[in-house]
Amino acid sequence: MKRILTQCAKELAQFRRDRLTVILAFILPLGMLLIYGFAIRLEIKNIKLSVQDFDNTPFSRSYIERIYATNQFIPMRYSPGGLDRGQYRATVVVPPKFAQNFQSNIPSDIQVAVDGTDVNNARVIQNGIKATTNFFLQDVQDNLPKPKIQADTRIWFNPGRRESLYIVPGVYGVILWVFPSMLTAIAMVREKENGTIIQVYASDLTSREFLLGKGLAYFIIAIAEATVVIGFATVVFRVPIVDNILILIIGTVCFLATAVSFGLFFGVRAKNQTGAVQGTAILGFLSSFLLSGFIYPISNIPYPISLLSNLVPAKYYIILTRDVFVRGTGWSSIWYVPIFLIAMTCFFLLICTRILKKMQFSD
Repeated sequence: MKRILTQCAKELAQFRRDRLTVILAFILPLGMLLIYGFAIRLEIKNIKLSVQDFDNTPFSRSYIERIYATNQFIPMRYSPGGLDRGQYRATVVVPPKFAQNFQSNIPSDIQVAVDGTDVNNARVIQNGIKATTNFFLQDVQDNLPKPKIQADTRIWFNPGRRESLYIVPGVYGVILWVFPSMLTAIAMVREKENGTIIQVYASDLTSREFLLGKGLAYFIIAIAEATVVIGFATVVFRVPIVDNILILIIGTVCFLATAVSFGLFFGVRAKNQTGAVQGTAILGFLSSFLLSGFIYPISNIPYPISLLSNLVPAKYYIILTRDVFVRGTGWSSIWYVPIFLIAMTCFFLLICTRILKKMQFSD
């Protein structure tokens, strides 16, 4: 144990002397947090919409005003071919005799042309106009009998639909996976590039002690990094903890241990720092960004690629953070997360130990 702590102290001292590594550990994660927290928006707003009103009656104008009153659309002047040129994203065509047909209970079709270049945004525009039209019809048909069954919809956990409550807890899983693993892998490879690994070979330090000492140092750094990132995001984005903070602490500790062991694995396998950075950044980042449910629901990922998401530790940590910061259901729904993370940590450490035993280490 003493040799593990000595190795840990040596790594921490070396980390403090390297300013570039300190910046990589604390400044870049905060920058990434700000970019993702403010730049990623899943709900489109300020949609440019033009209207052709061939009826031009108070009734048709009230319908158009109701569409723009949603604050989702920006009025644009209609021009022939404007939708094709991208001047606006959709156009609504109100037919002649729109008010007269409504008063006579004659069906009147409203044409909506939507730019389908972006499928998701096109679906949002379509649903938004449909919902506004239905609400407008309900409002003007007060004299008609109400339906016997009406749906009363309530939004739980995030009634204000704040996107930061969904994005920021997910960013924790990406940042706290990429940077701790990258720092650990770089520190591991640096021993090879500087030739100091030979001194470790010649000592009586075992492979397990070497890995635990180096991993413990960067685990401590990762905890400091997580404290800074989560604390900073809580203040800036106003994302408070709604569940037991002990769940967050236990889950974060297990997740950081997995990230550090993942970095040790790439550090043992890589021959230089470039390979270590590419391995942890590309494989770690892409998996945590695309296969973790951070932005895209895992149910939307096609089979069999969706099966790979079950091996992504960031997926389980994001489930935990979104429960702690949004739902607050407790251990009943996320009890398996620490178990999986601990199993993955042991798996990576076991592989690293076996690899190093082949590199002149002896127990």
